[in-house]
Amino acid sequence: MAEGVAVRMVDLRNPVPPLADVRDHDRVRVYAFLGDQILGFAEIDNWGQPLSARRVREALVAALGVKPVAALVNSSEGVAYAHLLEELRRELLSEDGDQDRMQNPETLDPGVSASVVVATLDRPEDLRNALAGIRAQRTSRRVDLVVVDNNPTSGLTEPVVADFPNVLLVRETRRGLAYARNAGIRASSGDLIVMTDDDVSAPPDWLEKLLAPFARSDVAAVTGNVLPLELSTEAQRLFEAYGGLGKGFQRIEAGAGWFERSRSAVPTWCLGASANAAFRTSIFAEREIGLMHEALGPGTPAGVGEDTYLFYKLLKAGYTLVYEPSAFLWHRHRRDMASLRAQLYSYSKGHVAYHLTTLLEDRDLRALFYLAGQLPIGHLKRLRWRLRGQSPYPVSLSLVEIGGNLMGPFALLSSHRRVRREGATARYLQAPKSLQEEQS
Repeated sequence: MAEGVAVRMVDLRNPVPPLADVRDHDRVRVYAFLGDQILGFAEIDNWGQPLSARRVREALVAALGVKPVAALVNSSEGVAYAHLLEELRRELLSEDGDQDRMQNPETLDPGVSASVVVATLDRPEDLRNALAGIRAQRTSRRVDLVVVDNNPTSGLTEPVVADFPNVLLVRETRRGLAYARNAGIRASSGDLIVMTDDDVSAPPDWLEKLLAPFARSDVAAVTGNVLPLELSTEAQRLFEAYGGLGKGFQRIEAGAGWFERSRSAVPTWCLGASANAAFRTSIFAEREIGLMHEALGPGTPAGVGEDTYLFYKLLKAGYTLVYEPSAFLWHRHRRDMASLRAQLYSYSKGHVAYHLTTLLEDRDLRALFYLAGQLPIGHLKRLRWRLRGQSPYPVSLSLVEIGGNLMGPFALLSSHRRVRREGATARYLQAPKSLQEEQS
C-alpha cells in the first residue's frame, strides 16, 4: 500500500523528467533548482502512481507562482521549457539586489580557514553519513573537522571517528548541546567555525555557499536552509506542518536595524538554526557575545534556545547575520509520533526559556509583550484553523506545545541549577593566529 511523502529534486535548466520511482508513496514533494539555486517546492498527490513530466511541470509552475503558459500544454518540450525558464528568470531577478548578486556572486578568499564542529550523542551510523558528506565538500580552503562526543563512556563514537583520518575527537562528559558545541569551539583552529548536526546529509557545494557571505566584514554569522530528507511517516509530515527546520527560500539579512525595529520580541528563530550555521571565531571571545548559553539547548531541562540566543547577542552587538537558503542540508526528521511529541515539547519549553533569558539577562522588555500576547494568540489562531479544517496540524500537538510553554519558566530555573552543579565552561580567549596555525 502506497503511503508517505517521497522527496525528489529537479533542475529546471534541463527538461523536467517524469518521476517513475514513487510508487511506494501517495504524495511527492519536488524541490526545484535552477542550477545551484533552490527555488522552492511543490507537493503532488500521486496515490502510488508515477508522475508524468507534464504533471510535475504544472505543479511547479503553480507552486512557484509563475504564470501558466499555453506552451506547457500545447507546445513541444523545448518551447515549453524556454517559456518556463524565462518566467522564472524574470521573477528571480525582480527582487532588489538579486540581479547584482547573481551577476557578481560573493566569493570568500580561499586563504580563510574553517573548522566544522559536529556534536554527536550515540548515533554512529548517522555520524558516519554526516562526516562522509563533510569530507566530500568541494573546497580549496583548509577545513578542520572536529567531532565532540557527548557520551564518551558509550564507546559508540570513537570507532566511527577512527575511520576518518585527521578528525579531532573531543570528549565532553557534561550532557547538553551547548556544552558540546562550546567544547568544539574551544578546540577549533579555523578563522570560521561551522556548526552542524550528526543527522544531516551535505551536498558537495554546501560549505562554500555557507561561507561566501563572510566576504563582507560586517557579517558575523551565516545560516543555511534545512530540508527534509524524507517524509515517509506521519510524524515527519507533521513536523513539516509545524514549520520544520528550514526558513524558506528567500535570502534574509538581519543586523542592528532589524534588531531594533522589532516591536515585539526579536524573532531570531526565523533566521535559521545551528544545525546549519557558521560564525566568525573571533565573536566568541567578545564579552558581549561569548560562548553558547549552557542553560539553554537540547540536553538541558530548557530544551532549546542556545542558538537563537547566540543570534540575539551578535545582532545586539551590531553584527549582521545572513540566512542563505542556497546553502542547504538534508535532515532526517524523527520518524515516530512519540519522538515528535517529545521534540515539540522541548522546543516549546526552550522557546519560552529563550525569551525569559533576553528579559532577565538583557533587560529586553519586548519579551514580556511576546509571552503575554503574541504567543498565546498564535496558539489560538492555530487551534481555530484546525477546527475549521484549514490546517492539518492536530489539536493534540498544539496542546503539547502549550504544555511546554507553561513549563518553560520552571525548565529554565532547573537548567540554571544544573549549570551551577555541572560547572560553566570558562570564558573563551581566542588563540593568536600563529598559535592556531602551530596547533593545526
